Amino acid sequence: MEQTMTKEQRFLIQNRVQRLIRFVIQDLEVPILEAFDIVYNSQLYERLVDLETGMYYQSAVHLYSYLKRELKTGTLA
Repeated sequence: MEQTMTKEQRFLIQNRVQRLIRFVIQDLEVPILEAFDIVYNSQLYERLVDLETGMYYQSAVHLYSYLKRELKTGTLA
């Protein structure tokens, strides 16, 4: 069943994505467009926007640890 995103959920997701992009730029020293590509094409992003996972409630720092693991191993699991 597809859920409609609330304003709060949309805000939290957008906030997390913005922070993840900043972390990628700073940590990996990549241009902004590459950082966008990394975040938006990640398994983490797919789960972040899946409202059933509730991942958007986790801190950006915690989510970034998942993204770093995904980038290192090729998988989020």
